[in-house]
Amino acid sequence: MKLVAGLGNPGRAYDGTRHNVGFDVLEVLARRAGGPGRRARFQGEFAQATIRGVPVLLLWPLTWMNLSGASVLAAKDFYKIDTADILVLCDDFQLPTDTVRIRGSGSSGGQKGLADILARLGTNAVPRLRIGVGPLPAGWASADFVLGKFSKDERATVATLLERAADAVEEWVGAGIESAMNRFN
Repeated sequence: MKLVAGLGNPGRAYDGTRHNVGFDVLEVLARRAGGPGRRARFQGEFAQATIRGVPVLLLWPLTWMNLSGASVLAAKDFYKIDTADILVLCDDFQLPTDTVRIRGSGSSGGQKGLADILARLGTNAVPRLRIGVGPLPAGWASADFVLGKFSKDERATVATLLERAADAVEEWVGAGIESAMNRFN
């Protein structure tokens, strides 16, 4: 089993914000998998899906972005999932809005939800898919920017971006990290 954790903040006020693109990609994956029902558990919501013949747990941590590690760790421990079989989906304002970048390990790059997951799992070797939501405009505070909604002009690009990110997750599930990096980075 693999675990795909999409990061975001709970509540309607955060729907459509840059910070919630991890949740948005999970919605695309769930739709593609036939809309599996969500259940509450692991300080979040989860759905079991099959992607390319592989069982996958889709996880929406509802702990607030900066505390996402509690939810991911609970699901990991319950299902005894290897760290290499976890993929974290998160926003990155340092990447342009039409870009995804997948890596097998590394630092959090300042993304606090990812930082909490790395700290709670005790390793930087956690695969992650960074979803571009930038660039940060001059004079903006990063928190204000990522908690803001996409403009009307950006929405078509974002819709394509979410589909591309879901494609990258499916490649990671079915063919592995190297194949996903070669194809999507």
